[in-house]
Amino acid sequence: MKSVKVVIATLALGLITFAGVAAPKVVNVNKSASSIAWLAKKVTGEHNGTVGISAGALNVNGNKLIGGNFTIDLKTIKALDITDPGYNQKFIGHITSGDFFEIEKFPTASFVITKVAGNQVTGNLTVKGITKSITFPAEIAVKGGKVTAKANITIDRTDFNIKYGSKKFFDSIGDKAIYDDFALTVSLVSE
Repeated sequence: MKSVKVVIATLALGLITFAGVAAPKVVNVNKSASSIAWLAKKVTGEHNGTVGISAGALNVNGNKLIGGNFTIDLKTIKALDITDPGYNQKFIGHITSGDFFEIEKFPTASFVITKVAGNQVTGNLTVKGITKSITFPAEIAVKGGKVTAKANITIDRTDFNIKYGSKKFFDSIGDKAIYDDFALTVSLVSE
């Protein structure tokens, strides 16, 4: 009889412990509160702007981010530093063309988190149908089921077959060269 009471007590303790553990859950990315800023440099200057997030979901377990994804709507890309409307339109037309992001064929890019270790995030970035694994540090907070995450990410555009103006492919380009690395500042907020 004593062993039956011990088994029942152990099962009851296990159920209480299990009930107190938060189950993993998925929270949607708040598209209007989240943002992506970009910065691209060339020998003679730089350009900066924004691009929108069209969808996203983050996986949390208790107060930890454990996974997730988001989709970048390349049709929303904007240049903020070019104030002349005609030149701005021409610039956006060029970077959305086949020389750069080829948005008619590839209207979105995406990022899927594969691992979160402390403040290091690893995931698969897909641009122009090409997927590469990248790792970067991020500031991540999960409070009351709400997630905020911010990261500065440097990407080599040539990894995604964006070769226009790259010295890797055009040696004699001189001061018309565009640097291969571009920077993204990603800020995600869940709903």
